[in-house]
Amino acid sequence: MKIHDKVTVKTDGGPRRSGTVLAVEAFNEGTMYLVSLEEYPLGIWFFNEKGHPDGVFVEKED
Repeated sequence: MKIHDKVTVKTDGGPRRSGTVLAVEAFNEGTMYLVSLEEYPLGIWFFNEKGHPDGVFVEKED
């Protein structure tokens, strides 16, 4: 995923929320995405772990 992509994010057990990627930072363990959500227009960070399906919080919107 890259900047300006439309995504959905998994949060505290509720429904997935739609947002837009503002920034991307790669790390050895995975990737951090700064995502703008309706209630966080300046963005909030989410981390996707490599190789751990339960640790994937950001997915590209269909």
